[in-house]
Amino acid sequence: MTAWPVQEGVFWLGDLAAERGGVIQGAKLGWQTHGTLNAARDNVIVYPTSYTATHDSQSWAIAPDMILDPEKYFIVIPDMFSNGLSSGAANTPDYPAPVTVRDNVLAQERLLRELWGIEKVAAVYGFSMGAMQAYHWAALFPERVERAIVVCGSARTAPHNRVFLSGLLRTLEAAPEHLGNGRFRAEPELALKAFGHIYAGWGLSQDFYRAELFRTVLGAPDLETYLRTDWEAGFARCRAADLYAQALTWTHGDISANGLYGGDLSRALATIQARVLLMPGETDLYFRVADNAAELPYLRSGELRPIPGIWGHRAGSPAGLPDELAFIKSAVRAWLAN
Repeated sequence: MTAWPVQEGVFWLGDLAAERGGVIQGAKLGWQTHGTLNAARDNVIVYPTSYTATHDSQSWAIAPDMILDPEKYFIVIPDMFSNGLSSGAANTPDYPAPVTVRDNVLAQERLLRELWGIEKVAAVYGFSMGAMQAYHWAALFPERVERAIVVCGSARTAPHNRVFLSGLLRTLEAAPEHLGNGRFRAEPELALKAFGHIYAGWGLSQDFYRAELFRTVLGAPDLETYLRTDWEAGFARCRAADLYAQALTWTHGDISANGLYGGDLSRALATIQARVLLMPGETDLYFRVADNAAELPYLRSGELRPIPGIWGHRAGSPAGLPDELAFIKSAVRAWLAN
């Protein structure tokens, strides 16, 4: 039980046309809210989910003494398509490929507007793929988003990031269980095991492994155990079709790849009216500080504050990491207060 109101449910969207073609049949969004919507409906924070995450798995960041305060804000966590709770490749016939970040954000906007009458949001806060959604919110609805807090994310998926994702996709496609187009006749257990090992090499930095933080901080007796218990076991709980679909969403991430901006990233960034806080991980291997630094000059109001340390991408989701958590909490609280 929490000391603040928590609600959750499913929002039905009907048959939803995807922007790159195809229809999500009987589309639905899982959601969870924390806190109370005020009378003016202006205390809203949207907190989209990251890759494989659900509203429950990332709600740890919400508490009066945590990053997002439910006693002050009405925090809405919409579940990304293919996370197991919303419509996705593993539970929807003829699921389109790709379903884009824009498809997700347009569905989320409907959720807020049709369920609660919300037209403007105080902030969109996101980590990783959630950060990509935060950027899309700011670009697609420039007059309706006051702040965007982008933690370990970017406006466009960088080429090196796409190389990482290509390795994951090709691994799933190589499984004998793969039927084509990201569909599987059975869960590809060996491919999922390989998937976890590949991800482990990218999710944390070289310095993390050199310092053996998997042992000294995370408590694994050795590297092999850490890879097995943290990475193999984690992805073994996922459906391969959903992993594939979300990786495609990530690959195609680009705030300018739509009719509004015609692929002009600098124009898309310059159109954003929100105050944008960019918080890349100092040692993140795929959402690089350099990517956000290249975006910053085009933003009307932005600040770049890299998260220090050797935790790589994991620094942006700092449950159990006191220094990284304190850094993010301080920066976010100040950004929201200003």
